[in-house]
Amino acid sequence: MRPVRGKRIVAVLAAGGLTLAAAACGSAPDKTPSGGSSAAAAYKACMVTDTGGIDDRSFNASAWAGMQAAKEKAANVDPKYVASTAEADYEPNLRQFVNQKCNFILAVGGLMGDATKKVATESTSSQFGIVDSAIPGLNNVYPMQFATNEAAFLAGYLAAGYSKSGKVATFGGLKIPPVTVFMDGFADGVAYYNKAKSKNVQVLGWDKAKQNGTFSESFGDQNKGKAITNTFVAQGADVVMPVAGGTGLGTGDVALASGGKVSVIWVDQDGCVSAQKYCAVFLTTVVKNIKDAVQQAVVTGAQGGKLEATPGFLGTLKNNGVSLAPYNQFDSKVDPGLKAEVDKLKQDIIAGTVKVESANAPK
Repeated sequence: MRPVRGKRIVAVLAAGGLTLAAAACGSAPDKTPSGGSSAAAAYKACMVTDTGGIDDRSFNASAWAGMQAAKEKAANVDPKYVASTAEADYEPNLRQFVNQKCNFILAVGGLMGDATKKVATESTSSQFGIVDSAIPGLNNVYPMQFATNEAAFLAGYLAAGYSKSGKVATFGGLKIPPVTVFMDGFADGVAYYNKAKSKNVQVLGWDKAKQNGTFSESFGDQNKGKAITNTFVAQGADVVMPVAGGTGLGTGDVALASGGKVSVIWVDQDGCVSAQKYCAVFLTTVVKNIKDAVQQAVVTGAQGGKLEATPGFLGTLKNNGVSLAPYNQFDSKVDPGLKAEVDKLKQDIIAGTVKVESANAPK
């Protein structure tokens, strides 16, 4: 399924996170609303998870962290969520929040695009948001999308430079654009390293040109992640990037058991924060800053601002919507020269002197 994308919004870095452009933000209301009440009316922010669940250590968890962070910024925010165990749950879960008169209803994940479109079309007076998708023509659905190929490009370059075996790997949960955009960027980063260094580091698990590769068909099957990773390791890979939510924790298990021979590049949330058990094997994380994007959207609504469906939000390296996490426990293991090259590459991508392109990237 290929979600349709919206246009980008200008965003700037603020202290500690993202700030939406003025077009998408309203001014904060007075602390004492008319009528003399000392507190603003409760703003019910309601989230529907994808099938990976709230504890996926990945994109669902990131979105929920954003909902909770919004309450810290705006005291009237009342966050809640319901978990989807199957795709059939999307519509009824969204609809129940419409019936509960939630002020903001967040669908987490590109797979929820069709269900969100249907329910939002039926409920034009309700405000929706969606992560990793955009729904053209519906002014009541605020899209939050991310050019993760930019940060994954850096991760691919890093993986190629760090690998001792000359083989690295990636796999996805499902073959959908919000997943394969990571894989495209990773493969391109490895290719860029090979060209710059006259090397031949191989990528297992994804062929960008053919758009063909390895998928677990799940975002929650840790054993499947372990089996896929063991296959890659048997083929010689020593750095693996799973783009599969909780399934990717199986990659972490294999790396922990390898005695330092295998390392992992995590995605979405800094793995050393979201999955601390595996921090010792996380080389870095391709961060998709869902938390800040969700937080700002909810705070905007809670403070009386308007969420503009067009242009919506697009996270990039430039606005810190995507990034590489710190090297954490690998900080002393990564060659300083390689670190400097990754830093320079980031600035070149921001400046546009290095082009990072993917047919799966939001436009």
